[in-house]
Amino acid sequence: MSFFGKMFGGKKEMAPTTGEAIQKLRETENMLIKKQEFLESKIEEELNTARKNASKNKRVALQALKKKKRLEKQLQQIDGTLSTIEMQREALESANTNTAVLTTMKNAADALKSAHQNMDVDKVHDMMDDIAEQQDVAREISDAISNPVAFGADLDDEDLERELDELEQENFDKEIIGIPEPTPTLPEAPTEDLPEKAKEKKKATVASATKPEDDDDPVMQQLLSWAN
Repeated sequence: MSFFGKMFGGKKEMAPTTGEAIQKLRETENMLIKKQEFLESKIEEELNTARKNASKNKRVALQALKKKKRLEKQLQQIDGTLSTIEMQREALESANTNTAVLTTMKNAADALKSAHQNMDVDKVHDMMDDIAEQQDVAREISDAISNPVAFGADLDDEDLERELDELEQENFDKEIIGIPEPTPTLPEAPTEDLPEKAKEKKKATVASATKPEDDDDPVMQQLLSWAN
């Protein structure tokens, strides 16, 4: 089938995928870039030819300039084509990305729907109520087990506190009463004899030294009288 037949009628061919279209556009873009580089080099050559023959051979110079103009026009057309292809490729890449994102989101939605297929909201609420009820039952059982029913449950906390205060007051009174009183410091005993004791000791010494036969001695009599 001819090109015009494909464009304006005839049997429709299967449209390429976005990936295939992007690949084709990239190949065309690379081909046009190479064509662009070739035209730029040819333009530079014609410009150099015109410079060389500007004063020597004006006809050759003019032909070179005309060719340069044609090449520049082709280069301008290629620039426009490259811009169009680049925009089309970017649009296809964006569409391809959006398609991939939407496909992923649809798959996730289908998976979520499949996961919730066997779930009922009312059943879930009922299950949560059952769980809460069982938790309350377990809490009541724990409280009942930990409650000391027959082990001092009849004791009054106020009586225990009052008895404890009495014990503390008793210990405090014992500490206050049990403090020892300070012992008065007595004066040290004198090491020397008292005057009366010294006088008696002197009498004993004189009496032991005096014999009966010396009673008539006036000196001894004077000593005895001084001692008395």
